[in-house]
This record gives sequence, structure tokens and C-alpha cells, in this order.
Amino acid sequence: MKSYYHYFFSKHKAIYLQLARQHGISPYRVYQLAHGSRVKKIFENNMKLEMDSVSENESLARMGVASFLTKIDPTLEEINDIKTAVSEAVTNSIIHGYRDKKGIVEIKCHLRETIIEKEDEILHISLITIIVRDDGTGIDDIEKAMEPMYTSKPENDRAGMGFAFMQLFMDTVDVWSKPYIGTSVTMTKELKRIEKKGNNGCNNA
Repeated sequence: MKSYYHYFFSKHKAIYLQLARQHGISPYRVYQLAHGSRVKKIFENNMKLEMDSVSENESLARMGVASFLTKIDPTLEEINDIKTAVSEAVTNSIIHGYRDKKGIVEIKCHLRETIIEKEDEILHISLITIIVRDDGTGIDDIEKAMEPMYTSKPENDRAGMGFAFMQLFMDTVDVWSKPYIGTSVTMTKELKRIEKKGNNGCNNA
């Protein structure tokens, strides 16, 4: 099937890429949809949180994002991975962005769930986008800051593993920053569940 897919994809590359971007799925899934599967439903939701840059609000950020994602029924491991990445991003804003001064940390979450109905099963594909933004001091050298073990505050015994953990637990991590303007961290993760028809149980893929 995949060999024919590669041949077919080369003939219709522009269309496949356009549909993949529109639905937030891979070109191969577009091919699968065109050969015996159909999109049953697309669900989208957004959330925005703003909080003071105090360490006590790290747990609020974790709980807020976890609550937002309950609709897609993630596994405990999946939700813990996302909560850890969010916690690291928020901590960076508080410790390195505002340097323990008063400021606002903004968290935006976007969820896009595509439900694909097949002959004997229903596939749930959830694309999660989380943006953590601050108006703090910014980052002079983003590439250096993202190196494991690097920290701008060694005097505080910081491990310098914040970005490393974000990259470990999320699919993509993109950082935008300007000195004295602020920093924005955009993270994405795709989760999949397979629901067998005639069976109330779901399998997380």
C-alpha cells in the first residue's frame, strides 16, 4: 500500500500537502482518507490563561491545561508529559523571563480533534498546540539557551534542562524571543486513539 502511496503522492503532491495542512494530519493520512476512510467530525477548542509570574502559579498552569484536554481522554503518561512541558515553559518565564519580578505569563491552548471513521474502527487524531508567552527580558542567544545543562542563573542551582524536557515530551518546540521584548514558546503534540466499532473501549496509539 505504501509503495502505491509514494507513486500516487508524487503525482498529486500539492493537493496532498494542502489537505494535510488544512486538517492538521500527515499526507499519508490524507491518502488513507481517500481510500476507504472518511472524516466523521472535526472538533476545535481554544483556551487562554493569564497569571502572575509567581512560582505558585506553575501548578495552576498544569491543572488548567490538563483540564482543557480531558475531552480527548489522554492517557496518564500523555497528560503528565504535557503538564511537565508546560511547567518547564512557565518556570522559564518566571525565573528567566521576569527574573522573579512581577509580570504576566500567558498560556494559549488550541485543540483540533479529527475523527476518522473506517470500516471497523474510529480513529481520533488530536493535534495540541500550546503557546507560553511573557514580556520579560528575552533571550540573547536562543540556540545557546536551548542547549542541555545551560542556565542563565547558575547561582540559583538551576539544572538548565527546561528546553530539553520540552523537546523530550512534545513533538515540536519553537522559540521566538527578543531582548527586552519577551519570549514565546510554541509546543505541539499529536495524540491518537483507536475506537473499535461495537466496543466501548478505546486504544491509545
